[in-house]
Amino acid sequence: MVHRVEPLTDKQIRSSFVNCTKGEASRLRLPLDFAELPWQDLDFLGWVDPGAPLRAHVVVPREDGPLGITLRVPATSRTSAVKSSLCQVCLTAHASSGVTLLAAPLAGARGREGNTVGIYICADLACSLYIRGKRQPKLRAGRHDETLGLDERIARTTTNLNAFVARVTSG
Repeated sequence: MVHRVEPLTDKQIRSSFVNCTKGEASRLRLPLDFAELPWQDLDFLGWVDPGAPLRAHVVVPREDGPLGITLRVPATSRTSAVKSSLCQVCLTAHASSGVTLLAAPLAGARGREGNTVGIYICADLACSLYIRGKRQPKLRAGRHDETLGLDERIARTTTNLNAFVARVTSG
């Protein structure tokens, strides 16, 4: 089932995280444009921490309330020979710098032991805006035209993200 992100408060966001400590959640910085977020166009809230650019955060709407996960950019990165990449969440093709590998510590004891899962995702975490055509990737050459309608693209994006979140939370 697809759930849109309702506007969230600072407190709701910070209390939603399942794979970091309460202290870490209290120290994270919200998006710089938090007051102007286009909530009506967001299927999830995702941002790179303005105070720690190697950290990112995703908050996914759930029936029982928002669920947040924190992610990090791994110390090792891919080779620069890659010319384009595909986001595993929204399937948007980007120039290689437009997709990044983010790793999420698993929730619970396995995460505290250092276990993580990773995903290649839009570097700006703006998947919702890409699938709606409100933001365009830098890479335009070789772009494929989709036959899916917007509702189907939204469903695919949320399904892909929820599968990743399930890997984090089932740890």
